[in-house]
Amino acid sequence: MARSYNIWRPTVRIEFYVLSSAIPADRLRAACQLAMKAWRAGMPVFLRGSDATQCAELDDWLWRFKAESFVPHSLYEEDAQAPVVIGLDEEPACVQGVLINLGSTLSPQVEHFSRVIEIVNQEPDLLTACRENFRSYRQRGYDPKRVEL
Repeated sequence: MARSYNIWRPTVRIEFYVLSSAIPADRLRAACQLAMKAWRAGMPVFLRGSDATQCAELDDWLWRFKAESFVPHSLYEEDAQAPVVIGLDEEPACVQGVLINLGSTLSPQVEHFSRVIEIVNQEPDLLTACRENFRSYRQRGYDPKRVEL
């Protein structure tokens, strides 16, 4: 008689949102739109930038990307409890939220989130990094999905 084993699978939902352009600003705009959508759905959001400069850009984008809307946000070091937090590799104050990853590597905090969104554009170096991330998620037992925007 064959034995059946339960294999633990992470419950994090991973999605790669693929943009058709190579314009860096389109990634930031998409990140802001997804952050607003998740926040409106009641989810805490962590926007992971690639570096401090990109975090500052995200902060600026969230103030101006949609004139008729306000997305309550803060840089991690200013308010880690904000509904939308912008940071790097810090541990999120709220668990089971949404991670929007703009970094070129996997976040070391993936397990703290219920959903991870990677935003991919057609810039060659970013495509290479995101393909590697996709493989890394699979090697870790996740089932990443591709979503065309």
